[in-house]
Amino acid sequence: MRSWWFAVLAGVLLVAACGGDDDGGTGGETPEPTVGGMIIASDSFQEGSGLPDTYGCVGDDQSPPLSWLQSPEDAVSFALVMDDPDAGGFVHWLVYDIPADATDLPIDLPDGEELDNGSKQGKNGFGDVGYGGPCPPVGETHTYRFRVFALDAETGVPAGATWDEVELAIEGHVLDEGQVTATYGR
Repeated sequence: MRSWWFAVLAGVLLVAACGGDDDGGTGGETPEPTVGGMIIASDSFQEGSGLPDTYGCVGDDQSPPLSWLQSPEDAVSFALVMDDPDAGGFVHWLVYDIPADATDLPIDLPDGEELDNGSKQGKNGFGDVGYGGPCPPVGETHTYRFRVFALDAETGVPAGATWDEVELAIEGHVLDEGQVTATYGR
C-alpha cells in the first residue's frame, strides 16, 4: 500500500517539476490554484495582472479564453462566474452546465443563451445574456474574479438565469473550484 502512495507522490512531483515551458501561454510557471485544487488560467493574462482592453468596455468587449486543470474525474459539469468584488460582486459573465469533458472556454464566445457544446449562459449585471466586460468608473481599477466550479450534477437551471439562481442550484454540489483574478482600470 505504501508503494502506491510513493508512486503517486513521485508522479505529482514529476508533473510539478516539468511545468516550465509548455504552460499554455501563462508566461512562466504554471499558476498555483487560489481556491480549491483546480488551476484556472488564460492565454491572455496572468494571475493578478491587468486584463487587456480587448476584454473591457473600452475595447472589443470580448470574453477572454480560459482553461482549467486538475478538475475532479467525477465532475458531471462545470460552472463559471466572472464578478467584480470591488463593485459588490457585480456579475460580468455566467456560463453553466458546461460539459464534463470541457477543459476550456475559447475567446469571444457568442452572447446566446445556449452554446454549441450545450453550455448555458446566464444574465450578467447589465441585464444581458453572455459576457459584459469590465467597465469600472474612470480613474478606478477593480479586481475581477473568474471562478470555475466542478459539479457533481448539472444545475437544472434554464438558460438565461441569474447568478443567484445558479449559485442556489450548485449549493451542495461543488466538488472543487479554482479561480484566477485580473485587474482592469479606465
